[in-house]
Amino acid sequence: MTRQPRYTKEEHARRGMAAYEQLRPQLEAGHRGEIVAIDVDSNDFEVASDTLTAADRLLARRPDAQIWCMRVGYPGVHRFGPRGPVRAT
Repeated sequence: MTRQPRYTKEEHARRGMAAYEQLRPQLEAGHRGEIVAIDVDSNDFEVASDTLTAADRLLARRPDAQIWCMRVGYPGVHRFGPRGPVRAT
């Protein structure tokens, strides 16, 4: 089954961030660093150590979920680029 997006990228991001902000106190209390998958329509969510597991658990309960993922306590899910200062060689 292919799920079709119901929102523009911007609306999906807005809804996802709004849902995360509502859930933040509950999530950061015990899940910092884990991945949360949130259905942007219902604010239902699942927490796991990786995006695939969190999304699969959420889809098992809400097959047509519009999922937004965040790393709890961080500004994004994944990191791009080097860690720490870059040294010239």
